[in-house]
Formats: sequence, structure tokens, C-alpha cells
Amino acid sequence: MADGAGASLKAFDADAHVRRMREDGYTIVEDYMDAGQLQAFRDGVAPYLGTHRGRNDFEGFVTERIYTLVARGKVFEDIACDARLMAIVGAFLRPNFLLSACHAINIMPGETAQNLHSDDGFYLWPRPRPPLGISVIGAIDAFTEENGGTVMVPGSHKWGPGELEALRQGKNKAERIPLEMPAGAIAVFPGTFVHGAGANRSKAPRLAYTYQYCEPWLRTQENLYLAIPRERVMRMAPELQSLLGYSITQPFLGMVTASHPAKTLDPAWTPAVVRQEAE
Repeated sequence: MADGAGASLKAFDADAHVRRMREDGYTIVEDYMDAGQLQAFRDGVAPYLGTHRGRNDFEGFVTERIYTLVARGKVFEDIACDARLMAIVGAFLRPNFLLSACHAINIMPGETAQNLHSDDGFYLWPRPRPPLGISVIGAIDAFTEENGGTVMVPGSHKWGPGELEALRQGKNKAERIPLEMPAGAIAVFPGTFVHGAGANRSKAPRLAYTYQYCEPWLRTQENLYLAIPRERVMRMAPELQSLLGYSITQPFLGMVTASHPAKTLDPAWTPAVVRQEAE
């Protein structure tokens, strides 16, 4: 958990943010990251920038993405499990919800607008419905309309299949708002909310990140069990270990040969099938 997160939670009105999400579809927390965290984020991603571009129009052919971000430094761990964010996400998802995806997004000048979409649409569950995930977009550079601030569609989290199909056909004239927020802010919204990165018409890159969470009984987008070495997970905070899946969802989802998965983080742990075969 980020330093001071407990203290900041006392003055943080999570309920107000939850109400805005339920009504409008998204909320903005303007002071989520401080200047030190912003610099640590920049320093942490700097070695990986300039080496990769998106593989398709959705990723962005002139957009850089750094996946498995949470495993690349302490600042990325802290912003994943900050108590303020956990209070918001916990209002929508069941206990022991999971971190589903985490990556930095650097949109370069000249990038075109991304197709409008919802982040939990790959879960084939009919709409309208409650969200199966909660998404976060964080600004490392300030978001403006000119530099590709995410296009938000207020109220779209309540849409059913008819409104979505009209959107695909270009017949849905719902309001579209460019997301504008200062560096250090985050936007939080349910996975049913329709949005898409805007076109970067500025002369500078726009650095951001997304963290996405899902119900604990769903498969995550990133297979973080395989992506993050166990030795690295062992050094992480218990809150983050739980987000990565080293936890139990009632009654017993996630168990490891009838044991709690957190036991696998003991340096002396050996898989039961290996231990029993040796006996």
C-alpha cells in the first residue's frame, strides 16, 4: 500500500466517487499520485520506451505499451493497491477481486483515435448488467483534447445491446466528452462504460497507464501468475499479492491442492504432487 494511504483514506470520500460512477459512468480522483510518484513512474518506464509500437489499430500503431507494469517497480505496486482506489473498486466487485491488466500507454503524436469500446466486453454476459470489471486510466502527462484525452460516453455503462449496435453502425449520437485531467489524476469507471483513446494532435507524447480489476471468479486478461516470478511476488505487499491471485474466493476458488495459495510464497514450499511423489 502506498505510504500515507491509510491517512489519506480518512479524508477521502469514496462514496461520492462511487455515486458519480453509478450515475455518469466515471469519476476523477485528481490527486491520486504526487510529484515524487510521477517522477518515479517516468524513471521506471524510461528503459522500456522507444522499443515497441502497437501491433494493430486498437493498440495503436504509433502507441507504446509496456505490459505487466505492476512487476516493474515499487511505484507501480503502490498505485495498484492504494487504499483509496481499493475502496472504490470494492464497492462494485466482490472481496478478493483480482488485478486483470496493468500497462503503461504512451500515445505518440499523429496517433489516430481508438475505436470506442468497453473494457469487460470480452466476458460474454448479456447487457445491461452490473460491471464484471473496474478500469482505471491514470495521467502521467496531463490529458487534453489535443493530446488524445480519452473519449468518454457518459451513461453508456447502462446501455443494452441495442445502443451498442447503434454505436457500431454509427447511428448512436450519444454525447462524447474528451477526458481532461491533470498529471497525477486517475479516471475510474465500470467495465461496461464505453470509451476510447483520442487522437494525439499535439507535438508531444502523452504518457498514461491503465490498471483493470475483475471479479475474483473470472479469468484475468494478463496471466500474472506466469508473468511475475514468484521471488518477486514474495517481496510485494499482502494486498498486492491478493490482487495477483494469491488469495481464496469463497468457498474455495483458487486453492492449490486444497491449500491456500499464499502458502506457495513460502521459500520452502514444494508442490504437493512433487512432495508426495518423493515420499
